[in-house]
Amino acid sequence: MNIKLLFLIAFLISNSVAHSTTFNFLRDFSNARSSALAGSVISIENDLDVSMFNPALLYTIKDNNNFSVTFMKGALDINSGVVQYLMPFQWEGGKFAANVSYTNYGSFDYVDNLGETKGTYGANDMALSVNYANQIDSNIFYGVGLKFIYSNIEKYNSTGIALDAGILYQFPDGRTNLAASLLNFGLQTSTFDGVNEDLPNDLRIGFNHKLKGLPLLFNLSFVNLAETTDSFSSRFANVAVGGEFNISKYVDVRVGYNNFIRQAINNEVDKGLSGFSGGIGIKTNVLFLDYAISIQNSALNLHRITIKFNI
Repeated sequence: MNIKLLFLIAFLISNSVAHSTTFNFLRDFSNARSSALAGSVISIENDLDVSMFNPALLYTIKDNNNFSVTFMKGALDINSGVVQYLMPFQWEGGKFAANVSYTNYGSFDYVDNLGETKGTYGANDMALSVNYANQIDSNIFYGVGLKFIYSNIEKYNSTGIALDAGILYQFPDGRTNLAASLLNFGLQTSTFDGVNEDLPNDLRIGFNHKLKGLPLLFNLSFVNLAETTDSFSSRFANVAVGGEFNISKYVDVRVGYNNFIRQAINNEVDKGLSGFSGGIGIKTNVLFLDYAISIQNSALNLHRITIKFNI
């Protein structure tokens, strides 16, 4: 398999569009709950998993589940994972967390011009982040994060560094949150071939609301607002919505839709249910178990499993 085909597969796995950037794998690192809700999660409090989309959410974590592991099965031999940890210490009353995201694309054959195999090579991506969150007021929280990025294909590699930042406002009614975050704001520190590319900056704005009389948490976010579009207003077509139904004390059911993913598919035949997602969460006294399926196009579904527990 040649390098061009490898890039194509990575492109399909990521929630990407035709805008030229490097480290496109950063677009689709997610966990099961976030994936099931189609990424509309930057306002959800008290969950370590969603804090990777808005570091300000770290400050709201109260549950004992301080460690999270996610596994994603992609196309062919492509597999990804995310590990997150809420650190046991604080600074100036603020909280720290770290996460590592990793993708392995499997092994590929070296093939000469006669079609003979001459060995194999690999490819992988990784991002390591450290985040910090604190409060500005009793209902306003902020967070910042520093991210180191590494990507390798055969003997070539590239590195980068980026900042994440976010803010969260909790309304006095206790049922509504408003948030914004900026992710992957940074630069390449070394390149594959001497050509510098932009990072996939992601500006998000969103809110959620717990309905009265109905066990539903409604989430809405505008995602990828930093993407280049024909007009400023067209950026707001990049909307993601999600609903989480609390079926019982132990079970949550989730559905979501991400219009940014659907609009990235140009062929109407391939769209199918692209952009739609769903999942389930099971809560026990020992651990939380989440599962999600997200539909990228008519031929590609991504499955994620997340386990959260206390260490």
